[in-house]
Amino acid sequence: MFRKLQVFEFARGFTRAIFGPKRQSLTFCQVPAIRHMSEEPACKRPCMMKIGTHNGTFHCDEVLACFMLKQLPQYKDAEIVRTRDAAVLDTCDIVVDVGGVFDPAKNRFDHHQRTFTENMKSLCPDKTRETKLSSAGLVYLHFGGELLTQILELPRDDPVTNIIYDKVYENFVEEIDAIDNGIDQTDGVQKYRITTTLSSRVGNLNPHWNQTDVDIDAQFRKAMEMVGAEFMDRVMYFKQAWLPARDLVQTAIKQRKEVDESGEIICMKEGGAPWKDHLFSLEAELGVSPPIKYILYTDQNGAWRIQCVPVRVGSFENRLSILEEWRGVRDEELTKKSGIPGCIFVHAGGFIGGNKTYDGVLEMARRCLKQPSS
Repeated sequence: MFRKLQVFEFARGFTRAIFGPKRQSLTFCQVPAIRHMSEEPACKRPCMMKIGTHNGTFHCDEVLACFMLKQLPQYKDAEIVRTRDAAVLDTCDIVVDVGGVFDPAKNRFDHHQRTFTENMKSLCPDKTRETKLSSAGLVYLHFGGELLTQILELPRDDPVTNIIYDKVYENFVEEIDAIDNGIDQTDGVQKYRITTTLSSRVGNLNPHWNQTDVDIDAQFRKAMEMVGAEFMDRVMYFKQAWLPARDLVQTAIKQRKEVDESGEIICMKEGGAPWKDHLFSLEAELGVSPPIKYILYTDQNGAWRIQCVPVRVGSFENRLSILEEWRGVRDEELTKKSGIPGCIFVHAGGFIGGNKTYDGVLEMARRCLKQPSS
């Protein structure tokens, strides 16, 4: 009997709470024991489907690839066979990250061969991402649409499905592709190391060099639980939190000149909503000019915040930072220095500040707009 993962039981219950008790088409992973290559299948009944991947040290890309496949009806009961034996791989119904073949018609999805250079854009010209694909990206490209229609309970051609398909790749799968293929984030020297990525945490589940009593297949299943839980979390986040925020940002952009005639300040009526991705895409779609510099919104205490718009998503550089002489100053000192009542703080980095009132935070933004743009 297969052990049902508690994390996916939680996800099933969570999804029922969202979509209602009568909509139960979501199928979550049940991870069976992983057969070692040296073991012969004792299969008197018709044999189950088999997913092949390599043995030895495991990595995040094939762990995610296996997880995604096992969410699909045709592979949900599949046995995972970890081997590099070509004859054994030939008996598998689908093979990922091993075998030296990329051939979707034969369900072979390896990316290690010298001739392999494929990325999202090369295989799907309407896509923009050009990071070389790993087995995770290959499985997502070929099966991700089917998987998302099942998780989201939406048609494959629904705009929401397509939007979330791209967001999950760009904000989850692509990172795994890049790390597995040894692609640096930047061309320059990194100032610090990031050692807590999902790929790093999967790697840490492999036995240490001097450990001899570890069940590596059990660790592989543990990695699938962890990766699967984070994958599901991201998919549901984009549907439930990220996507609904788009309407809020669009409304704020359209009403920006009611906030300030410059059109460079917007007010979000609900604080905490994810706005950055939406802001950049909507500015392009709506032809916003000049670009927006500041976002105003309420914090959890009912006070107001001013936050700078970065030059691009993920950047710590701002289009126009808060005035330098206010940075790192708080409360009465800041109120006195700025001449604006109710000031609370300005971060030393100059990207965010606070005021007790809407009028106060708006005046902070207007004053900052008067400084020369870099």
